[in-house]
Amino acid sequence: MSRLGFLKTALEFQDWFPDEESCREYLSRCRWPDGFECPRCGGTEGVPLSTRPLTRCRQCNYQASLTAGTVMQDTRTPLRIWFLGAFLVATHTPGFSAVQFQRYTGLKYYKVAFNMLHKLRAAMVRPDRDKIHGIIEADETYVGGPKEGKPGRGAEGKVLVAAALEVPSSTERRSRVGRLRLRIVLDASARSLVGFIKANVEVGSAIRTDDWQSYAPLQRAGYRHQVLPSTEMLRIHHIFGNLKTWLRGTHHGVSQKHLQAYLNEFVFRYNRRRTPIAAFQTVLGLATHAEGPTYASLSRTWVHPNPWG
Repeated sequence: MSRLGFLKTALEFQDWFPDEESCREYLSRCRWPDGFECPRCGGTEGVPLSTRPLTRCRQCNYQASLTAGTVMQDTRTPLRIWFLGAFLVATHTPGFSAVQFQRYTGLKYYKVAFNMLHKLRAAMVRPDRDKIHGIIEADETYVGGPKEGKPGRGAEGKVLVAAALEVPSSTERRSRVGRLRLRIVLDASARSLVGFIKANVEVGSAIRTDDWQSYAPLQRAGYRHQVLPSTEMLRIHHIFGNLKTWLRGTHHGVSQKHLQAYLNEFVFRYNRRRTPIAAFQTVLGLATHAEGPTYASLSRTWVHPNPWG
């Protein structure tokens, strides 16, 4: 993929992408950084079509798609709106709800805005992403509106979210707080919580948790387990506070079946908080070849995504 430079402000965005042609040209440079190459015959001369994101090969007349393998594949929505959505998602810290995005872009239908944002979120997670490592704070929290039921880890009617955060040692600066991982888990059992750690944290890392018994097997699993008072788990609790404030403030709460997608967005923006613009191509799926979910799949009944329960 082409290592193109990128803009820093909304005004520069407007200058870079004033029309559909400029968006198609950008996609072409990303797909063929060394010049056009026909995927069918290998021809090196292509003619961009003026009405669709396609390039026609002069040698065999094959029409190569600029959006194939991206979140924009087979879209009928103008590329400028997709580009604007990716720019906003990558740079606007509070994020956007589907209603806000629909109003901001002038989209006619809510479900189009809703599906676009979920497709952009789908591109935020690489299946082969690196595991975090070093010193890790790990904890879990319940997410959901206020409901009657058992308190604490016995809460009913809510979703349990596990978290792992790279933190600095006592001799490092606070700014060295690193990457975050969030995942819905089935329950607070050792199988779920230790399973989450194994899937997201390198073996040998130092894991700091509270005294919840389900974390006890971490030592046998190859981690250096350290138990801390809950009052000392300040960084991970700060993450939980920000997450819940964001879900309530921007999205006014989210359904269980879509929560993991919102967790992915929160993690994506948090991990790129110092270099938000660099996420633009990733969000469009240009780096990950992520096509994203369909609206039909987003409307299906929720199934718990926990792979360890």
